[in-house]
Amino acid sequence: MLRSHSWATGWTALRLAMAALIAAAIIAQFVSTVAGAVDNDRDVLTTVTNFFSFFTILSNTASVIVLAWAGIRLLARGRALEPDPLALASALAWVSTYMVITGVVYNLLLRGLPLQPETVGWSNEIMHVWGPLFLLLDLFLGPNRRRLPWKAALGAAIFPVVWIIYTLLRANLITNPTTGQPYWYPYPFLNPYESSWGSVIGYIIGIAVTIVVVAVGAVAVGRARGAAGGPRVSGRGIRPE
Repeated sequence: MLRSHSWATGWTALRLAMAALIAAAIIAQFVSTVAGAVDNDRDVLTTVTNFFSFFTILSNTASVIVLAWAGIRLLARGRALEPDPLALASALAWVSTYMVITGVVYNLLLRGLPLQPETVGWSNEIMHVWGPLFLLLDLFLGPNRRRLPWKAALGAAIFPVVWIIYTLLRANLITNPTTGQPYWYPYPFLNPYESSWGSVIGYIIGIAVTIVVVAVGAVAVGRARGAAGGPRVSGRGIRPE
């Protein structure tokens, strides 16, 4: 069933629908955040930059792009199906990793924290629960999976490493537009002023290890389900190239 054209078409519709839903969640949260900054005379430029400095926002934005890419590509190719190209297969594995990490970190470390007044409830749940769950399901149910080399799992670590470096370097260069403190961290577990550098480093190491483990799992699932790039599927079934 997972190799049939009807399944691929149906799952593609779900990918495009989820991409639209996540995009709507990001936009709704962005509008609410900027409106809150304007209403409370906060620095809007800093607020906008901070908004796009959250790993949640970046991972969800990447998911919208990759899910739309996968969906549009399949629809554009008509009835002939084939394994995803290497770039798309890698991007799907990586955004699935980032979204799973987003869901796990939020629900384990941040779920109990009070929400900001500008937080849009349904948007928050889409980006932290339903989006991650869909990307996890996509690993097991998405059509056209391609076998990736194991080194693709290491590629998933590049973006989080760059994000961590950016976050820690930027934190003390700006003023928190909400509290006026001379620093801003997107998440409390990265804030050494609330705990210690030892704690922050411990969280960074733990999250980095988790990212690599999840990425290896994503590649493993793709290798188990996918094709090496040879078979092509049409509406009548699989036919070799």
